[in-house]
Amino acid sequence: MAVINGRKAAVIGCGFVGAASAFAIMESGLFSEMVLIDANKEKAEGEALDISHGLPFSKPMQIYAGDYQDIADAAVIIVTAGAGQKPGETRLDLVKKNVGIFKSIIPQIAEVNKDAIMLIVANPVDVLTYAAWKLSGYPENRVFGSGTTLDTARFKYLLGQHLSVDSRSVHAFIIGEHGDSEIAAWSSANVSGIPIHDFCEMRGHFEHEKAMKEIADNVKNSAYEIIEKKGATYYGIAMSVRRICEAIVRDEKTILPVSSIQHDNHGISDVALSMPAIVGKNGVEGTVPISLNENEEKALKLSADTLKSVISETML
Repeated sequence: MAVINGRKAAVIGCGFVGAASAFAIMESGLFSEMVLIDANKEKAEGEALDISHGLPFSKPMQIYAGDYQDIADAAVIIVTAGAGQKPGETRLDLVKKNVGIFKSIIPQIAEVNKDAIMLIVANPVDVLTYAAWKLSGYPENRVFGSGTTLDTARFKYLLGQHLSVDSRSVHAFIIGEHGDSEIAAWSSANVSGIPIHDFCEMRGHFEHEKAMKEIADNVKNSAYEIIEKKGATYYGIAMSVRRICEAIVRDEKTILPVSSIQHDNHGISDVALSMPAIVGKNGVEGTVPISLNENEEKALKLSADTLKSVISETML
């Protein structure tokens, strides 16, 4: 096995999400080398060239198209490869197609590199994170998914809009599946330490139940709306990928709602889903307790059961 180069990233899959993620990573200045891999080598070459031409405006970096041998020393391997979500299709509709693709891709990664952090971005991300863990033989702290990092950003953005406050001052999580059974964890949501309902009332909002339902539904349906309007979502997730890479490369120990293997977390085990987790140079260093009310607990268990049934159907 090659010695890991901490300044090298690999992006596998150069569709909309992979290409946008590669661009966001180039802009971040976190890495000095990035290899792009796609089943269509010319697509990867074109993306590498296009992004490289902007380097005079950014930081020095070597960006090129390659094959699996080229990822042997990569520190972070970002897997976006898979069939995209079509209009009207749920994320879980994709599962069988994409598990099949992973059965081809993941063993090829593990064959050349056992020491990287593998970040799964392809959908349905929770099932594919579980599949990647099983197929790769990686320790579970080093294979995890982007999970509800983007959903949580959407949640904060919409709450910021609703309350006319900077979304970075909003502390709230979407947990569970990245998809239709996701849970808005309202009971722990706050704005700079002020409970969410109290802050709403400070801003003249009193119809909490109505607003909660509307905002949570908007978060859940954001991707469907964007896909309907422009065919695919990629900028938001690319910025989420960049954020997760920052946490890893800088060993930030940032708390992010990534999709990781659960162990008796709120009674949930042996499934990958999103809970707040500490992310640093070793990947997921542990999950963080989150206070949930009875309805949220029930919804979280239901979300886990939904994912487990999909996993068992795909016979992983």
